[in-house]
Amino acid sequence: MFRDDVALFEFRGPWGVPVQIGSSILFLVLVFVSFGASPQELAYDVAFLILVLVSIYLHELGHAWGSLIQGLPVKRIMLYGGGGFCERSSAATPYEEELLVAMGPIVNAVIWALAVLIGPLLPEGGVAWAVEMLGMINFFLLVFNLMPVMPLDGGKLFHLMMLRLMRPDWAMRVAGAVGLIVALAWVPMMIVSFFSLGFVLLFIPPIALHWEMVRRPA
Repeated sequence: MFRDDVALFEFRGPWGVPVQIGSSILFLVLVFVSFGASPQELAYDVAFLILVLVSIYLHELGHAWGSLIQGLPVKRIMLYGGGGFCERSSAATPYEEELLVAMGPIVNAVIWALAVLIGPLLPEGGVAWAVEMLGMINFFLLVFNLMPVMPLDGGKLFHLMMLRLMRPDWAMRVAGAVGLIVALAWVPMMIVSFFSLGFVLLFIPPIALHWEMVRRPA
């Protein structure tokens, strides 16, 4: 559905890759802005949102770099209310997929590590807060994206790993079964997360997709 999101505007990013900002991102802006009870809180909410969008953008740039370095043209990067995606203009082999999929989480891991190293060296204030938040956001994106469920990077990487170990039909079934277990446990995990941590994700893994992967004939 988000691939059909109407682009509010478009600009050229690194390597000439088109970057589109989807209209659904306005919903995300309204959600964040609504939490600001005072001008100072509103400023921090806006700054936090910018850090989130920058982190997602850099994650998708990682995917784009993993594609371009292997000679695979990138059609566009889309940022929308639910995150982002990098769309290629041509298909990739499983081996090519390994690098281009892994580069997104790798970028988040590098940003998180740099923030952890630099943060303690900065004096208290807005810059230190921004670096700390940037590290936390990228650590969350790293852990979240590595969960073995489609269409997250972790689900794709798990499937690619299974392709190295078994026949393609069995790799699809195993990846689907693991993703199905995670998808079925997702809602209870989000309920626990809401009451224990105070936040909930709008992302729901597609149960039907994983069930179809399990049932796919040889």
